[in-house]
Amino acid sequence: MEYLAVKHLHMLLITLSLGLFLLRGGLMLAESPRLQQRFFRIAPHIIDTALLISGISLAMMYPGPKAWLAAKIAGLLLYIILGTIALKRGKTKTIRSIALAASVLAFAYIIGVAFSKSALLGLV
Repeated sequence: MEYLAVKHLHMLLITLSLGLFLLRGGLMLAESPRLQQRFFRIAPHIIDTALLISGISLAMMYPGPKAWLAAKIAGLLLYIILGTIALKRGKTKTIRSIALAASVLAFAYIIGVAFSKSALLGLV
């Protein structure tokens, strides 16, 4: 598959992943039982697996230095940890809310690194 096609697929999957994460976060804040529906338990894993595969494919196709990729991976790990606290592991609604906001900031950092190709978001 050519680079641009994989890149566009990756961007679509990013949009779906973030949108679904925000929806799940809203359901968590509303304490909705819908969060336990089969769709919300399965779809994120499918989308995020496809997102990871497309990201690995892009990394293999991308020409030139990739030092910024380590920053994206670190941001991704932080996003995953904070996301699990927000949606599952947080003991109180306050902790889950803070983790949700922090996970969105981690996601924004990942996007910033992707656009700037710099771990410092082009600030240096």
